[in-house]
Amino acid sequence: MTRATVSGVSVPTQILLAGKGVDSSDEATFDVHDPATEEVIATIADATVDDGVRALDKAVEAQEQWAEFTPRQKAEVLRAIFDEVTKRTDDFARVMTTEMGKPFAEAQGEVAYGTEYFRWFSEEAVRFPGRFGGAPAGVGTIAVTRRPVGPVLAITPWNFPLAMATRKIAPALAAGCPIVVKPAHETPLTMLLLGEVIAEVFDRFNAPQGLVSIVPTTHASDMSSTLMADSRLRKVTFTGSTPVGKVLVKQSADNLLRTSMELGGNAPFVIAADADLDLVLTCAMQAKMRNGGEACIAANRFLVDSSIAEEFTRRLTEAMEGVVMGHGLEEGTTLGPVITAKQRDRIAELVKDALDRGAVATVGGEVPEGPGYFYPATVLKDVPADAKILTEEIFGPVATVSVFDDLDEGIRRANDTPFGLAAYGFSSNTDTARKLAQGLRAGMIGINRGAISDPAAPFGGIKQSGFGREGGTEGIEEYLDTVYLALQ
Repeated sequence: MTRATVSGVSVPTQILLAGKGVDSSDEATFDVHDPATEEVIATIADATVDDGVRALDKAVEAQEQWAEFTPRQKAEVLRAIFDEVTKRTDDFARVMTTEMGKPFAEAQGEVAYGTEYFRWFSEEAVRFPGRFGGAPAGVGTIAVTRRPVGPVLAITPWNFPLAMATRKIAPALAAGCPIVVKPAHETPLTMLLLGEVIAEVFDRFNAPQGLVSIVPTTHASDMSSTLMADSRLRKVTFTGSTPVGKVLVKQSADNLLRTSMELGGNAPFVIAADADLDLVLTCAMQAKMRNGGEACIAANRFLVDSSIAEEFTRRLTEAMEGVVMGHGLEEGTTLGPVITAKQRDRIAELVKDALDRGAVATVGGEVPEGPGYFYPATVLKDVPADAKILTEEIFGPVATVSVFDDLDEGIRRANDTPFGLAAYGFSSNTDTARKLAQGLRAGMIGINRGAISDPAAPFGGIKQSGFGREGGTEGIEEYLDTVYLALQ
């Protein structure tokens, strides 16, 4: 298997097809860049559509062999993957920081979070839901059981190169499904390293290697449409933008594929007049600046009661002024680069539009000189309602502050969006907190909390933020079919 050395870590650079490194069938490659330096850090095999079909071939073969493993054996394989990735936390974190840009400490945190899905679903693998009982009419017995959906295509994003994949791979394997993973072409290295570790564990347990294949490609649309048109594929799971998700859902209709769509967000962060501002500021920085704001559940809109808006804005500005921008591997860095120049420029355009419409930048707001795709921590106050930044997902380190005069207005404005992935509400009063919890419309709601992701909880949204859930006891259901047995 050909390899590259990335920040001192040896990583595979070929397609991982059923545990083996192979070149693209047309020998094509593409470059991976460090967004902090713009330098090429590795050259990767560029999988063709035919390579994707070969991966599906292997998956179909592997499913029959995997079915011979008991639930306990499957659980032991998943737990071993958790152990091996955990042992190599720093290797994964260094690779992730170099190809994606997040600070090293945050990358270590992602490894801890991402590997937890293997541990969680190793435990769920032995607890499939089901029921058994007599029919109400007194004739026969009803048995309800679960069976694996079948081969899965997973399309993962660049912002969390490890965790967005593990929360798909782990439940698929626990349920008995093989999976073909198409990572984002901006960040394939973390996924290839994970695939190599998984292959090593499979060897140890004599598990079929075709269960997991990694197919990095710059031909994502062609590959996904071809695989989804193949009747052997039974499910597609996607994390990414709402427009792409809609295309995939339409394509899934021809073969009536099971789909899980974790799509865009526009998370409101509502602060009532009686909120504890010390807690609010801590949680605001978590909800806004985790991953440099490049997170689907990042706080996009800070909606603040007018009585405390000035103090909140001042304190948020001070906190954002303390953010240290630089390469993620440099000591002290708390904000890395944006993933690409295109994304950086998109953020800059949103900020400019807001400023042109009357918003005021209390910190940041200007693109620094290169190299690297950096955008500074920015706070915008007095953001008018017609600014595009209030309706589009920012996906960057920019906080917008708007003011409301009563909580009903704040909740109404929070819900005034076609998206519904995450929402946050803050109050020190029990009744007000309950009102926020009941009034906010999203698949995930944090009350007096800025960090809400948890492998033991269902992750997903409503409205145009998608459907389906990842994690929690609900996560494995996405990979299982319900079967009713009518027994005499």
